[in-house]
Amino acid sequence: MTSTTTAGSSRALAHPRREEIRLEGVLHALADPMRMRVVRELAADGSEMACSRFVLPVTKSTTTHHFRVLRESGVIQQVYRGTAKMSGLRREDLEALFPGLLDSVLAAADGEAGRLGDG
Repeated sequence: MTSTTTAGSSRALAHPRREEIRLEGVLHALADPMRMRVVRELAADGSEMACSRFVLPVTKSTTTHHFRVLRESGVIQQVYRGTAKMSGLRREDLEALFPGLLDSVLAAADGEAGRLGDG
């Protein structure tokens, strides 16, 4: 995995380049309910969000793991801004590689949430 970094940042995080993102990795990342919840919140917000804004019913270490899986699969981009770790969807990269996938998965997740009453 090749790292994309922020110039001068000693806290740069490794991200796959667009051409390194694989469908099976993206699908694996999106298959977990907690990670799907994060992706749905990021999509609804439409911008970067601080990791601390997410309230997941899991431990902090498990939350960190979920964000790492999303980042390493290429679903999200994370950068440090001051002391906050900011996350945003890599919508442009995912759309270029897998046209319509993210929107279809999000629509299906929204439909399921409505059907199950946890939307």
